[in-house]
This record gives sequence, structure tokens and C-alpha cells, in this order.
Amino acid sequence: MTNTKMRPIRQTIPLEEALTLAEGAALPLDRTERIDLDDSVGRVLAAGVVADRDVPPFDRGAMDGYAVIAENTFGASRMDPRVLRCIETVHTGGVPSRTLEPGQCTQIATGAPMPDGADAVVMVEETDRRDGDQVAIFTPVYPRQHVGRRAADIARGAELLHPGDLLTPSRVGAIAALGIAEIEVYARPRVAILSTGNEIVAPGQPLGPGQIYDINRFTLSSVIREHGGVPIPFPTTADNLDELSDAVDACLENDILVFSGGSSVGERDLTLDVIQRKGDILFHGIAVKPGKPTVFGTIGATPVLGMPGYPTSCLSNAYMLLVPMLRRMARLPVHRCHTVSVPAAQRFVSTTGRHQFYTVRVVDGLAVPAFKASGDITSMSQADGYIEIPAQTDLVEKGETVVVKLF
Repeated sequence: MTNTKMRPIRQTIPLEEALTLAEGAALPLDRTERIDLDDSVGRVLAAGVVADRDVPPFDRGAMDGYAVIAENTFGASRMDPRVLRCIETVHTGGVPSRTLEPGQCTQIATGAPMPDGADAVVMVEETDRRDGDQVAIFTPVYPRQHVGRRAADIARGAELLHPGDLLTPSRVGAIAALGIAEIEVYARPRVAILSTGNEIVAPGQPLGPGQIYDINRFTLSSVIREHGGVPIPFPTTADNLDELSDAVDACLENDILVFSGGSSVGERDLTLDVIQRKGDILFHGIAVKPGKPTVFGTIGATPVLGMPGYPTSCLSNAYMLLVPMLRRMARLPVHRCHTVSVPAAQRFVSTTGRHQFYTVRVVDGLAVPAFKASGDITSMSQADGYIEIPAQTDLVEKGETVVVKLF
């Protein structure tokens, strides 16, 4: 039965305390999976990578030119070249068939295996191919010059990567150098998204009187994908406690449950009731603006985050609370925003006692307000980022330097 009483939020907790509680409930996942190396960038290794071979597996030419015995080039100059006899040509992917003897050289391509007996390469620019197989060498080289040594990059037995390492493009390349096609990574957290409200309609469907399209499902899904999670949207649920309770049961097989709407104080805001019925409430209400009517709890081992229905409040809270939870569960590094420091284009007035997130555009080197209202998604879609005004600060003066965290 639906609770028909308004329930004002009488006490809020500071943002720092809310973050501590939310992150404390978001434990790193132990679940792993094997994936193709092609799909691995941005994932976190669950098992170390130990080299089972040398890379490169042979000495190779580091320049196009001629493989030589370095001693045969000593004293060479433009005026007094050393002339060697070319005995074969080796391209990349080929293998030398002859051992180099004094007075001989082998034409070699960059990356091709060095012939036995050779210990250096003369760049082609420092040579002249003459009649037949004669090659004039115009500069001396020392042993190992222009030669890529076997195992110079990776030596057999080396521990190349460790469990918990984030896979960047260069690390993916290092794994590929060992010929590995599949790797073990930690699973990405699965996030159930449950939109609530009789007024919510999925895009693509006609709107009835008093209805609006579901914005939050799509903004939340985008944030989840961007920060290492897998969004699992569920059908919109009506403002009915029994229906909402059944929908929650279906969501709990996932790692996190995020409600969109129903976290405020109205008679049909039922998120609080359903969490209390099934689990524990850790807080209801944060001293922030926008996003005050936020509820967080657990049902069993599953963290449950109830977002405000207003799109700007919902998305702000996603950046503020959901992102650090997701990244902790996915074992990803803490997210670091790109920032710019610019003067405020005008005075920003804040609400004392509430940590305010104020969206701005950066125009001509100034921070210009972009916020309209919590219900307006363009407050964020037309902003470059946001500034934070601490709870104990009531205003930022025009011209004062502010730090803009860019989206």
C-alpha cells in the first residue's frame, strides 16, 4: 500500500560522509572473465603476464642498409671507402641463408634478422652499390651499431604486467608482442537502472497528457559505460510499492541498483520505503545542491542508490557518487577530471551549509553560469564543466579565480 504522507528530509549529511558510506559499500569485484585482447583496453588485469619468449626473438637490423663485420669498416670515409661484396639480400619475414665472412656484407631491411657473423649495420645512405655485388662503405660503424638485440625489449621470464594493472594501448601492445590472444580481466560491474514514475515514457513512444520522456536512463547509462560499468536498464515502474518491490527483486542479481526518481519527499516517492522493506538505509539527504533528495542503502550485499528524478540533479549525483563507486568496484584508478582555472564572469551566490555544484561555460577565458534549474538537462548539456562552492562559502565574487572541472 502506498504511503500517502509527505516526509520532509529533516537532516542531511555532508558530501564527504556520503562519499565514505557509498564507497564503503562498493567492494571491488572478485569476478573475472577471459576476453579477446582486441577488447581489452580500459580493462583491469586479473592475472599477471609473464613473458614466455624473448622480444624480439632474434638480433635484427635497426636500419635499412648492409649488415657487416664492424671491423671491416674501420677507417672508411668518402675519400677512402671500404668495398665489400654483397652475398645476399634479406627482407623482413625472411631468414639469412649464409654466414658472413670478412670482406662480405648482406643487404638488410629494417627489422630483418641479422646474418650469422655480422655485428653491425651501415645505413644505406652511407653506401653506394656499384657494378655487380660491390658495395662501397663511406663511414665506419662500431659493433652492435644499428642492431636491435634479441630480448632488448622483453626477456623470457620477465613479469611484464601485474594483477590490477589498467590495460592501456601500450600495455595491450606489450601483451600482443608475446603472441597472447586472450587475457583474464576483472569483470565490469553490472548496474541495474530502474526508472520510476507514472509520468515517465521511453523515447520513441508517444507522450500522453502530463508525461515526459525518460532522460535519466540514458544519462546514467552513458556515465556507467564511461567509467567501467555495464548498464542494465529495466522497464519503467509505476508509483506503486508492490510493483516497485517486485521490480527491485529482479534487479538484485546485478552488482549495483540505481533508482531514477522516487527519492524525494512526496507521497509517491517510494524508493525509501522499498529499501527499508528489503534492506538498510545508510542516508537520506545530502547537503549538496543540486541533488539533496538522495537516498543510499543496501539490500543484502547490493548497494542501492536512489537518485532524484530531476535530470540535472540525477546526473550531478552520478558524477558525485556513482562514478567513485563504479570505479572502486571495477578496480579502476580514481577518476581525475581535467581542470582549468579562470576568473568568474560574475558573482556566484550559494546556499550556506550545502556544497554546491554550479555548471558553467568557459567563454573568452571566463567562467559563465550555465545552470538553469534542476529539471533542465541543458543546464549540463550546454555547459563545459562545473565549479564547486564549499558548504561554508556563500558567494564567489566576480573576477575571483575558480577551478572548472571539465566534463
